[in-house]
Amino acid sequence: MIKQLRKVGNSNALILDKPILELLGLEEGGQVQLTIQDGNLIVTPTHPKRLDAENLRERLDYVVEKRRQVLKRLA
Repeated sequence: MIKQLRKVGNSNALILDKPILELLGLEEGGQVQLTIQDGNLIVTPTHPKRLDAENLRERLDYVVEKRRQVLKRLA
């Protein structure tokens, strides 16, 4: 998935869609740990909200369906 940075004041922001936040167990105001490894930015929830397997599957199916064309191009 390709996302574009948005100008916010003197900074840039990466906007995460609600389904992505839900898959990560994050909600508005949640904290993340940022790590740079081999030139990659890794975003890790510090206190993820746990999802049960069925809810996780539903969220994953939603993201895959919504971003099907992007995922095909990436493959």
